[in-house]
Amino acid sequence: MKEHEPECCSREVTAGPGGAMTDEVGVVTGDLTLKVMRRPDGLTDVRVQYTGAEEWYTLTGGPVRVPPGGLEGLCEATAAAVRAGGAAEVPR
Repeated sequence: MKEHEPECCSREVTAGPGGAMTDEVGVVTGDLTLKVMRRPDGLTDVRVQYTGAEEWYTLTGGPVRVPPGGLEGLCEATAAAVRAGGAAEVPR
């Protein structure tokens, strides 16, 4: 882990056509908040929620290891995938 890397990061995104795929409710669309959190075992949990809502959903495809680009890199790659839509999942 990089010395000053955060334990979580978040982004506000608008899902592209076809939305983002979640384990709990299937595809979610529209304005979403994305959160990527480092777990103690070195994996990450990736969750999304409708912006302003209380419920969080697991983005399909996780958990994944923190890639060489770090947590921020994974957060950016995941946000880009959600913006692209197409039932986006956690990038591997």
